[in-house]
Amino acid sequence: MSASRNNMVWKIKSFDQLSADELYKILQARVDVFVVEQHCPYPELDGYDQSALHLWAETDDEVSAYCRIFPPGIKYDEASIGRVLTKKNFRGLNLGKNVVKFALNTIESRYKITSVRISAQDYLLKFYGDFGFLDSGKKYLEDDIPHTEMLRP
Repeated sequence: MSASRNNMVWKIKSFDQLSADELYKILQARVDVFVVEQHCPYPELDGYDQSALHLWAETDDEVSAYCRIFPPGIKYDEASIGRVLTKKNFRGLNLGKNVVKFALNTIESRYKITSVRISAQDYLLKFYGDFGFLDSGKKYLEDDIPHTEMLRP
């Protein structure tokens, strides 16, 4: 499938605002990337979806990029983003950068703060560093994948 920005729509909704079809597509994208593609046989549903804002790009009725946004006090004392993904067939269009930018702008406008803490897969440290995230020094394995806690002050 070739992706184009011309038929791409960005959406942001709370869990309660998601239709069953939207939730299905989001979970399908997350399983495709975090379970199948990353060979990570761990539960994808973690009990946090109900507390999150869900931000995604939809292209031709398919989730092409996605992330969850949490207000302060849910995952960390600071606001947080997670489950950031770009589906394999949509990579190379800067959707990962765009979803993070949109998420950070949403946090600033909704919560009136800029401090954001994340759990980043180690291979993405430079990617998040480009958005002002700093390595907190806390390193750990999550689902057998090396992660680092990062803070954007």
